[in-house]
Parts: sequence; C-alpha cells; structure tokens
Amino acid sequence: MTQLATDSCPCGSNTSLQGCCQPYLQGANAPTPEALMRARYTAFALNQPDYLLNSWYATTRPAHLPPDPDTQWKSLVIVAAPPPSSSTGSVHFRAYFREPGGWHVLEEISRFRFKEGRWWYVDGDPRVERLKPRRNERCLCGSERKLKVCCGE
Repeated sequence: MTQLATDSCPCGSNTSLQGCCQPYLQGANAPTPEALMRARYTAFALNQPDYLLNSWYATTRPAHLPPDPDTQWKSLVIVAAPPPSSSTGSVHFRAYFREPGGWHVLEEISRFRFKEGRWWYVDGDPRVERLKPRRNERCLCGSERKLKVCCGE
C-alpha cells in the first residue's frame, strides 16, 4: 500500500504523514520515546521493516524481520507516555490490527534508551488478544463509524 505524504499519518496524530512520522522514517531522530513509538507503528502500517530494524537498540535487535503482508494495522492508542529520564523512557500503547483470522489488539509497555544522541526501541512486554467485534460496534480503526460500513467483516 502506497500512502501519500498529504494523507493522515497512520499513528493517529490527526496530522499529515509529512508533518508527523515521515521525517523520522526518512532518517530524522525522533525527539521523544512517544514520537519514536508512533514512527515505529507507522513503519509497521506502511510495511517498512528497515526503519524498524534501524530504530531498534543493537543488543536486542533481531537479525531480520519477516514480511507480514497479511496484517493490516488499523489504529494506535497511546495509553501512557510518561516524561522520560535523560537516558530511558517507556510508552504504554494498544495497536489494533486485522489479519485473515480476525481482529486483534497488541498491548505493550515498550522500553526506550537514549544513546548516541537519539532514542532507540529496546524491547517491550507484548500481549496479543483476539477480539470479536460485532457489526454494529464502532470500528476498531478509530473512525467512529460502525464496523459494518467501515472496515467490514
């Protein structure tokens, strides 16, 4: 899926991709752990594994990330992003996604480290839960429309 820079950023900031996460995806340093988390979510949504690997702390980074074309990342909710210390930070988030088997939510408290003048994703404590939304419930993408007329079943 190709997304234009004028489109809304996938991270849910209600700003354009160009005015939000795109500069980070193109090499600018994210100023906070939350900004890095939003950019990483956007990289997942836009299928940009190179950014994910390049923003991962060296000692916890996997050797590669397999492609995942069946996952559709639908929305990101930041639950908590406390002010970071000078060297560490955390972000608690929920990311809603859809796969051929249905809807899921990934909830994680991610840990970040500031080193070499930039923030790095270190690791997190992920929990994935399968969801069973009904047709007349609000869509999990955050549109406020009913599921049946938005992302459908």
